Amino acid sequence: MNAPEILVEVAPELAVFVPHARRTGIHPLAVDGVSTLGHVVESLGVPLTEVGALLVDGHEVPVSHIPAHGESVAVRPVTRPQQVPGAPLRFLLDVHLGTLARRLRLLGVDTAYESTDIGDPALAARSAAEQRVMLSRDRGLLRRRELWAGAFVYSTRPEDQLRDVLDRFRPDLRPWTRCTACNGLLHAATKDEVADQLEHGTHRSYDVFARCESCGRAYWKGAHHEQLEAIVEDALSMRAQGN
Repeated sequence: MNAPEILVEVAPELAVFVPHARRTGIHPLAVDGVSTLGHVVESLGVPLTEVGALLVDGHEVPVSHIPAHGESVAVRPVTRPQQVPGAPLRFLLDVHLGTLARRLRLLGVDTAYESTDIGDPALAARSAAEQRVMLSRDRGLLRRRELWAGAFVYSTRPEDQLRDVLDRFRPDLRPWTRCTACNGLLHAATKDEVADQLEHGTHRSYDVFARCESCGRAYWKGAHHEQLEAIVEDALSMRAQGN
């Protein structure tokens, strides 16, 4: 007796996760009559964090649905902007996304970051404990059930990563309010308050400073300010255009 089969169509936006032979069109897939549709989708390589709606014969079903022989399944991507109910929008990034973490912090987005590899269980536990959206390129990490919420980072280029996260989640932007080193909040500081961190040329050339309330790091409009300003302006322009 042949195994029961369903017909599966994966949205083009999710094609990166599935084998090349399944990236376009509708394809048969054997099912066992026991596994949930969520499990079946994950077996194809698609993290559930990336799935918006699951349609069976045109009707939306939960991930707990048990697919039956002959059903037609459409796997759709998350709707943008994606809403994450239940907690203020904040992020947790793994060890491979340090540049993205610093850029999100530059924009004032609450972004925790692990600079060392603490392992998937610890990351997932922190995501749940602090109710943070886990951003990662690690599909295995994003499949962990204890995650508060998660999202796959599709690009390897920090510029594209940032634009994708801003487009997907539309976080509130408050540039220049967070420490790019530790995520603490910045407050205005006098030159005397940060004098111990200033070289002679900096002390002589700058008068406006900020300091992190958490780690004490001082900030001023130094040599790299124009580059940082360009990142901020691009993000604000993107927000103003609704993209």
